[in-house]
Amino acid sequence: MAKPNKLNTIVSNVYKLPEFMRTKALSTLFGKTVKYTGTTGIKVEELTTNRSAVTLTNKKSVQNHIGSVHAVASILIAESATGYLIGMNISDDCVPVIKTIKADYVKRAKGNMRAEASLTDEQIKLITSSNKGETTVSVTVTDADGKEPILMEMVWAWTPKKR
Repeated sequence: MAKPNKLNTIVSNVYKLPEFMRTKALSTLFGKTVKYTGTTGIKVEELTTNRSAVTLTNKKSVQNHIGSVHAVASILIAESATGYLIGMNISDDCVPVIKTIKADYVKRAKGNMRAEASLTDEQIKLITSSNKGETTVSVTVTDADGKEPILMEMVWAWTPKKR
């Protein structure tokens, strides 16, 4: 892998903390940096260069009219899990941008939601070796029953910060 970027270095330092402190530290870091995710209460459970997991508690402020996590909040956790993962790998002189979000709602979600995203070794090599590109990031969103009520596809691009 190429030299770790700033985000990767910060997250690596968070993983030096005792285990019980890591989720809170990661969630606070991202909640203050990406303010909207902080307002919804997303928790960053895991973040490495090839895998991420974020959760969202089904509470009143993120519910829809039927009491489940709102559709947009479900997209937010998938976008966050995939975006944080891209952020762990791109060069510091690049900026990640979501290019495509596809969401198929196939059943009613129940309870808390979890998004897990992953990158293959080939994708990581592509991201770390080029300053411009795009890739589809695998993401699975599950509810409290472990079912997948939403099928998602996220395409992320990255470009140089200065054009």
